[in-house]
Formats: sequence, C-alpha cells, structure tokens
Amino acid sequence: MKILYAVQATGNGHISRAIELLPFLEQYGTVDVFLSGNNSNLNAALPIKYRSKGMSLFYGNKGGLDYWKMMKDFSLQRIWKEANALPVEQYDIVLNDFDSITSLACFLKKKTSVGFGHQASFQSKNTPRAAKKDLAGEWVLNHYATATAYAGLHFKPYDNFIFSPVIKQTILEANPKSEAYITVYLSHYNDDIVKKALQKIAGIRFEVFSKKITQPVTEGNITFIPISNEGFTQSMINSAGVITGAGFETPAEALYLGKKLLCLPIRGQYEQHCNAAALKEFGVTVVDKIDDQFASLVDAWLQAPAPVNLTLGQSTYEIVQQVIELARSLQHKPLADPYLTEDDLMVMF
Repeated sequence: MKILYAVQATGNGHISRAIELLPFLEQYGTVDVFLSGNNSNLNAALPIKYRSKGMSLFYGNKGGLDYWKMMKDFSLQRIWKEANALPVEQYDIVLNDFDSITSLACFLKKKTSVGFGHQASFQSKNTPRAAKKDLAGEWVLNHYATATAYAGLHFKPYDNFIFSPVIKQTILEANPKSEAYITVYLSHYNDDIVKKALQKIAGIRFEVFSKKITQPVTEGNITFIPISNEGFTQSMINSAGVITGAGFETPAEALYLGKKLLCLPIRGQYEQHCNAAALKEFGVTVVDKIDDQFASLVDAWLQAPAPVNLTLGQSTYEIVQQVIELARSLQHKPLADPYLTEDDLMVMF
C-alpha cells in the first residue's frame, strides 16, 4: 500500500509528531511525505518526496504574527501549480496534517483523504473555543485544509473522532525529575525580550531554546540553547516547569510529564487561543503577553500547584490503526461532496 502523508511545516509540532508516527505508518506500506511550509527549525528526519513553501505562518518578535512576511510568501500561481502537480491519485491513502495544497490537489483530482492531526479536531463544535470568537480564525480551522473524513488529536476526547495526543516514546518511557530550572520555548518572541523579562526573576535558572543561536550561551540566570528535538525533550523531562506558547505538542507532553505549565498564546493565532481555553480546564496558567507584570506572574505561577496530568485514551499504535481503517473505508466510496465550494476557493485564493 502506498501512503502519502502531507505534513504542515509551520512551527515544529507537526514535524515532531510526523517523526513519531512514521514507524507506525510504515507498518502498513510505503510512506512518502509532502512537507509543506518553510517556518520550522527541526531537522525533518522523514522520507520527504515532495516539498513546497506552502502557506506558512510567520511570527514577529513581540508575541504576534508577521502578516507582512506572510503576504510576501504567498503566491496563488505557485500554489495552484503545485496542487495540480502533486500526484495524490497515485496513492492508496492520503493523510493530510493541515496542508491546503494537498487539500486542493485532492479536490481537483476527486481523491479521498483523511484530515489527521490537531486542527482536524476543530471540525467538532464540542472542541473548546476562545472566549472571543474570531470568524476568520474559525473559517481557517474549518476550511483551510478540508478532507473527506477527519481524525483529530486533542487534550481530551471532545468527540468520537478525536483521539489522544501523540506523545514521543522518549517521554512515554521517561522518569521525569524536577531539577532547579525552567524550560522555555517562545519562538514568537525575540530573545532579548525573553532575556530582559526572565533576568528580573531572581533565584530561578532558565533554559531558553532559541532559533537564533548555534551554540549554548549562558547570560546570568539564563542559558540559551539551539533548538533540537532531543535537547528540548531532555530539558523538559528534567525541568521544574515549562514556559511556552499555546500550541499542542509541547503543552500535551508537559501535561503528560506532570510539569508546571505556563502558556503565552501567539497573538492573532486563533487556534492557540482555543488551545489556551482547553488548557485552562487542566489548571494551566495562561498569560496574554510579556510585559512589566510578567516577572510577578511567573513568580506566582511557580508558587501555584501543578496542573492536572494528561491521561492517554489510546496508544500511538491504536490511533494509527484506527486512522488507517478510516482511510481504507473511504477508498471504494464515491466522493459525494466536493472538498471546497467555489466560494471557499475564491476566499482562500
């Protein structure tokens, strides 16, 4: 069996999850990866057969999105050409982790696919949403990467097609410690802003993972460390707590390890604000931004109890098994409904 696995490369979470899923997918056949996007910092140790700049999110230096850079990176002509060229019809199964080019290719060629990943969970109205509704953000979650069927991943099983997070085997087998430092990953903030804020917190050591450096550098109570999957994982396993954005993979792993967790959602990224709403149900501290009050908020967080641990309802093996069964069930069924209406295409492109 031939499987095409489309992986969104905005940020590191999708790639990290794909690396973990790959050995399980390969039990069912040959896997080719389409890596779409150009805003990740991890080495993609995957069988990449197709690659695209895709449609990526870019972050500024002060906690929000860089809309200007996102617009400069967009090309309708390129996206349409790549969708036409992507040979989805040559595969028995297409799994799509939130990539619009693969979605468009399947629409154009009437090929069934499974939307598989965290964003797929937002197809359910039961999945937590931010207190402030964002119509554009809601449209993106529901229409940016449409599929024939969905298999979502989230902190809790909010619906019958939503499974547990995919946790790295290294973390599943870990014996977590609580050493005297905090692991920090805030890719949407400039290192100088992070340094200035954390240096105000006396008596606490921080390991800050940075996309800007190539060698570890220590400045006072902060050690800046280059981003790596293994390095970050080991730091988190042994830390006393984690400060990060309100993405999915890292908060899920921190909750599974029983770590204290403080999250700063990326401003303007609706999905992260929805994740933050879900994380609050676990007792996670959510802070809007780094400002003059940040140090005191971190001090209070350090004194607060740890959040509720994340429990897994399914193993990675069981999740992949059910996703493959879902994909197989679609193979011989007619594609009754189009992925996108013409109006959807006009809005997206």
